[in-house]
Amino acid sequence: MRIAGSTLGTPEQTVPEALELFAGAGLDAAEVIYQDGYRSGLPLRDQRSAEQARRASQDLGVPIAGLTPYTTGINALDDADWQSAVDEFRGAIEIAQVVGADRLRIYAGSWQPDQRDLPAHWDRLVAALRTLAPEASDAGIRLCVENHFGTMTQSAAQTARLVREVDHPAVRVLYDQANLTFTHDEPYEEALRIQGDLVGHVHVKDLVFTDPDAPFQASETARVAASERAVRSRVVGDGIVPWGGILSSLSTLGYDDVLTLEYEYRWHPQDLPEPAVGFARSAAALRAFLAQPATAESAP
Repeated sequence: MRIAGSTLGTPEQTVPEALELFAGAGLDAAEVIYQDGYRSGLPLRDQRSAEQARRASQDLGVPIAGLTPYTTGINALDDADWQSAVDEFRGAIEIAQVVGADRLRIYAGSWQPDQRDLPAHWDRLVAALRTLAPEASDAGIRLCVENHFGTMTQSAAQTARLVREVDHPAVRVLYDQANLTFTHDEPYEEALRIQGDLVGHVHVKDLVFTDPDAPFQASETARVAASERAVRSRVVGDGIVPWGGILSSLSTLGYDDVLTLEYEYRWHPQDLPEPAVGFARSAAALRAFLAQPATAESAP
C-alpha cells in the first residue's frame, strides 16, 4: 500500500510546498484539496495552478493520487443548485487529469438529521452520481463517496447502500473508520463486512474521546466545531482507532492501494504536532502496522 499525505494537514504551505514536506516526511503520494480560498489547495478549474502542482509533483517524485473537493450540492432539490454542483465535479475531473490524479473524494450531498424530504434528496444524489460516473470512468477517475457526517452517507451502511444503488464501477466507497468511530457508527469489523468489497480509497487519522458517552453532533459538514467536539485529534498510533486490525482486514479483502493520512492540522492544530513531525510519525506507525503479519481474527 502507498501512504499519501493530505493537504488538510498543511494549511500554511502552498501545494508545491506541501508536496516538498510530504517528500521530506517519506510519504509516497499526495491527496490535494480542491477548493477556492485555501492556501494548500487547488482553486476550482485553475489550470495554471494545476500545472504548477503537476510539475512539482513530478520533480519531487510525489504523485498526486487524488483531489478532495468540498462540493455538497449534488443532493439539492433546486435544479440550478444541483446543476452547479454537478458542473463543479466536472471541473474537478478535468483538474484531476491535469495533475495525474485517479480519484476524487465525494461528499454525499449536505444533510442534517432534522431535514425533510430525505427520499427526494437521496434520488437527486443518486442521479448526480449516475450522471457523473460515466464521465469519470472515461477520464480514468473513480468517485469515492466518504463515510462522513453532515452528508447522506454518515454510516457505512448508508454509504454501501448508495454505491450499490448507483451501480457503476467508477463509484466506490471512501472508507474512513475514524469518522465512523467518533460518530458512534459501525466498528471496523462491521464497517468492512458491510462495505469492504466496495472500498476504493481510505482515509487514515486517529483520535481519543474526551467524553465517549457524549452523543455526536455537528452543525457543519467539513468539520466539527470546537464547541461540539467530544474528541481530540492524535498522530496515528497515539489514539484509539485500531489501525493494526483495520489494515490487516483491508489486506485480507484485497485492498492494496492508497492510504491517505488525513492529518487534521487545518481544523485542530492545537491537538497535533507540526505537520512535518506528525506526518513522519504517522507514516512510521502505518508502516509498522503494515509489517505485522495478518491474523485470522482480523478478517471482517
